[in-house]
Amino acid sequence: MTDQETHDTAISNVETEFQEINSKRAWAVIYHHIRNECGNYKYTCDESKKPQNRTLNRYRDVAPYDHTRIILNRGPCDYINANLVQVERAHRQYILTQGPLPATAGHFWLMVWEQNTKAVLMLNKVIEKNQVKCHQYWPMENSSDPAMIFSDVNIKVEYVSKTESSDYTIRTLCITDIETNESREILHFHYTTWPDFGVPESPTAFLRFLVDIRQSGALDQNVGPPVVHCSAGIGRSGTFCLVDACLVLIEENGINSVNVREVLMEMRKSRMGLIQTPDQLLFSYAAIIQGAKQLPSNNVNVNNDVSVTNHYDVVNNIHSLIEEDDEPPPLPPPRGESLSQRMTSEPIPSPTENNDDNANGPPDKPLPREPPLPSTSPTNSMLNTNHVHEKSSDSIPSTETGNEGRNSFQTTSPPSSPDAKNEVRQRHREKQERLSAQVREIKRRQKETEDWQKLKRSLFKPLTIGIGAAIVGGGLIALGYVYMRG
Repeated sequence: MTDQETHDTAISNVETEFQEINSKRAWAVIYHHIRNECGNYKYTCDESKKPQNRTLNRYRDVAPYDHTRIILNRGPCDYINANLVQVERAHRQYILTQGPLPATAGHFWLMVWEQNTKAVLMLNKVIEKNQVKCHQYWPMENSSDPAMIFSDVNIKVEYVSKTESSDYTIRTLCITDIETNESREILHFHYTTWPDFGVPESPTAFLRFLVDIRQSGALDQNVGPPVVHCSAGIGRSGTFCLVDACLVLIEENGINSVNVREVLMEMRKSRMGLIQTPDQLLFSYAAIIQGAKQLPSNNVNVNNDVSVTNHYDVVNNIHSLIEEDDEPPPLPPPRGESLSQRMTSEPIPSPTENNDDNANGPPDKPLPREPPLPSTSPTNSMLNTNHVHEKSSDSIPSTETGNEGRNSFQTTSPPSSPDAKNEVRQRHREKQERLSAQVREIKRRQKETEDWQKLKRSLFKPLTIGIGAAIVGGGLIALGYVYMRG
């Protein structure tokens, strides 16, 4: 059997695994287990909690781990919400960070300078859904002054040129250290069609984006790690890095060298919450499979004429796998709605605010809670993680004190007026409704537990479709074993 035939057979095995998960509608289940396992990590985020650093975080529940955080060597502070994520087997390293705030744009460019970064990979737009998701931290070509000076860190950034395509823009910027008058050019790859908490329409444009980045040399080992960011620096950023790292492993060692779940778990040890939705996990698998066919070893030309099954188009997205009689998970609320959990009293900027008016403190708000996911056991379903963005929005009502300063289940003295009696009756009805909701929730989780036990027995069993498939089948056995341990 030739190397190419072996390569094609191996790809078929991964496709079989992909379709097996699809047939069981198990993306949410697998994602749920990854999230729960990572919730047991004991890594600290102490630096992010210091009073002088809290206002430098875009979202209060996305903090950099202390053991991998990027440390600035000069300027007003050494803190930035960024982590070095390394995938040693793939000889890859990335800096994942949040979209800069007005008060942290200088810190961002100082990090790019000090880390000898060749390219910045931006995966979000400045404004999404009428909300500012990232400060305008680079100079625009149509500006009256094509340069930005960040006096707090003595860095100047100038616009040089740009190349546009339908899905992304490539800019060339010049960054200068004012203290030494040393300059160098930085590439700015800006992907503009990737929705927040979503995925690209298909892997094709995404893979072309990755090809251009690779060909620029921005991912090479002889330069500093690329700086990758979206708004929080975990969802879209994690998806990009997972696909790239897995394709490197496939190109160097073959398809059977890659366990996507293990690579993601390894990356999550460096920065919390990488990949935020089952959709993003599904897209990662589809892009890896398609990329493995279109990006064989020593060949980085995406050929649109090649006959390649677009798995993502076949599946569309996770919601298409939900039967009509199933209740779909609720959409996550916009980030701006969680105002009660902000740590500062600064107003949220309007969509047109791209200036430095917020320099005294950023809008500090949590990411929306993720859609509810199936639980593997009653114990796991009640787990409380340390990160707000990893809690379900359908949790059992809390008994904490409400907005009016009283407990939802607080007892009161006997009423002394008809209005008071009506109020008591109303509270009693609300209490009964909450209790009924709790009962329904417990029953739902019990049913999900039973469904998961059935799914586990049928999903993660050895495949028997030939020698090549037995290898992947073994991989599936190992994967199922890990899930069963949880």
